[in-house]
Amino acid sequence: MKRTITVVRTGPQALIQDLGRPGHAHLGVPPSGAVDPDSIKLANRLVGNPETAAGLELLLGGTHITAEASCTVAVTGPAVEVRIDGKLADSHQPLHLPKGSTLEIGTPDTGLRTYLAVSGGIDTPPALGSRSTDLLSGIGPEPLRDHDVLELGTPAPANGADVVPPLRAPLELDVAILLGPRDDWFDDAETQLRQGVWTVSDRSNRVGVRLRGTKLNRRDGEIPSEGMITGAVQVPPDGHPVVFLNDHPTTGGYPVIGVVDRDHLRFLGQARPGTTVRFRPMRVSTTGPHR
Repeated sequence: MKRTITVVRTGPQALIQDLGRPGHAHLGVPPSGAVDPDSIKLANRLVGNPETAAGLELLLGGTHITAEASCTVAVTGPAVEVRIDGKLADSHQPLHLPKGSTLEIGTPDTGLRTYLAVSGGIDTPPALGSRSTDLLSGIGPEPLRDHDVLELGTPAPANGADVVPPLRAPLELDVAILLGPRDDWFDDAETQLRQGVWTVSDRSNRVGVRLRGTKLNRRDGEIPSEGMITGAVQVPPDGHPVVFLNDHPTTGGYPVIGVVDRDHLRFLGQARPGTTVRFRPMRVSTTGPHR
């Protein structure tokens, strides 16, 4: 008999995510996957899953889960209040859920997204090698709804770290960006980026982080549609940059002034509206990146 959990309440948004389905851009399929991959990998390690196992990505928490079978869970990402049957528990460590018990996840203190791993992983049918929900293309499982029942895989013994500190999502971000390939569309792109100041817009989502603030001066017109990658900073005609996240389109016709360093993307993915963003541009030469 399959082990299951019931999503009693989803909160604002609950998605099944793993590490995504890279390598399908030629089919027009985004990479998808967890916006904060370090946090979902940590959650999986805490419950003894492979890092590639599927868990839940929870936007602003508010999620209630009932265990229909005994299981181990871990909640990671920003610091967040966790309760089991109403009693306070700790995030960022393995927690045992007896059969019939309920896990409640509050709203994170900072940041946007928390991650829930369950021993055995979420066992939904994979699509193109991944169980991730892709909000742009619609590939993968549908966004979760209240009372959805999720099947779990076979658990393994938990191992590794048993307590780790939570992520702290800063109110100001200093983001490294590699200039190009279309920085020649901008008048002194490096100076514009270095001197600009932006805030995260409330129109941001898993497709991209939309920024408001300094308007980047760019050439008029569009370029022929070309491939896009995660972290690309595309600038539409209004001059306000968009940093592409995991569900981004695979092609686009607006110039890309630069590409955000991958290590900084998880912080942009956790940035709440109003977070201040500054760019630290770099160029690549034959001897490596130059600040």
